[in-house]
Amino acid sequence: MAFLADALSRVKPSATIAVSQKARDLKAKGRDVIGLGAGEPDFDTPDNIKKAAIDAINRGETKYTPVSGIPELRKAIAAKFKRENNLDYTWEQTIVGTGGKQILFNAFMATLNAGDEVVIPTPYWVSYPEMVALCGGTPVFVATTQANNFKLQPADLEAAITPKTKWFMFNSPSNPSGAAYSHAELKALTDVLVKHPHVWILTDDMYEHLTYGEFKFATPVEVEPSLYDRTLTMNGVSKAYAMTGWRIGYAAGPLQLIKAMDMIQGQQTSGATSIAQWAAVEALNGTQDFIPRNKKIFEGRRDLVVSMLNQAKGISCPVPEGAFYVYPSCAGLIGKTAPTGKVIETDEDFVSELLESEGVAVVHGSAFGLGPNFRISYATSEELLEEACRRIQRFCAACK
Repeated sequence: MAFLADALSRVKPSATIAVSQKARDLKAKGRDVIGLGAGEPDFDTPDNIKKAAIDAINRGETKYTPVSGIPELRKAIAAKFKRENNLDYTWEQTIVGTGGKQILFNAFMATLNAGDEVVIPTPYWVSYPEMVALCGGTPVFVATTQANNFKLQPADLEAAITPKTKWFMFNSPSNPSGAAYSHAELKALTDVLVKHPHVWILTDDMYEHLTYGEFKFATPVEVEPSLYDRTLTMNGVSKAYAMTGWRIGYAAGPLQLIKAMDMIQGQQTSGATSIAQWAAVEALNGTQDFIPRNKKIFEGRRDLVVSMLNQAKGISCPVPEGAFYVYPSCAGLIGKTAPTGKVIETDEDFVSELLESEGVAVVHGSAFGLGPNFRISYATSEELLEEACRRIQRFCAACK
């Protein structure tokens, strides 16, 4: 009898976590490494949010909370959806989890049976297909192209849906590509989904507040209200509020699904950390003034990285509308010989040789289901980004 569960054979470790850890390990050994793998803002959590957590501790808010979250936070979530997304949810239709990952995992665990399919556009966040597999479902990948700015086309979505499709997994702005769908682009996709009433929509809006220029964010059920009864809209405080370590994600959706997720969570972790929940109340209800300031900084970093990467030999980098990632192609380097003498045959070879030669840690695109590309997180200082891009330019020039 095998000791480990068969489910482990269906999943792979997180490539983004692995790259970040490798960069830390090399730094600990004295290597000069610039890590651009982590999807984590370098800004500190705003002071008003930190103060709310301290105040909660001083009030003694340090006990177990209800599984789905404290009522104050769930009411703040419902108010946020109404205020920012024109979505009407009662606070009982919301749920709070230990990060967005738990929200997604619990939704899949509560709904997927063996043979159920989940349509996932590529490139995708590395955890989507692994969660689906762990919960017994089957990920069905639908490719996008750089020519279409990594956005799913309606005809391709239509072709991917079968009688076994349980969920459509949607993420805008996207990790890893930064692609964000306009209202019109969303409407074209929701028109397809309206025709398939057995398909549920799970939308990951974690990067909602990080869009640039004149782009206006929209979420699927806002665009097509008839999808309300089969959509779970997930979000969190990690990215826009620089609260990654606080581990608070949330969602709103049909009450039956929320109750099922509550039951899963009740046997898994129970409620999220009480102190972090009170901090999240302040994040959603308090001042939002720092968000446009941080966005402006991120936009400047995006423009710097895109410009410098497009000056690197063999690299082609589109301009993303949101998040804090770029997803350039390294197709022009495939078949070239790296300074170590190794032939670059894949995007994984490219990122490995880049780390070895220049000490720049990025994530290979095949980990996200679409290559030959690589992901750079520009959630770090302009000085480090400029130096990293210079090293990438130098590495590409040295490949023959």
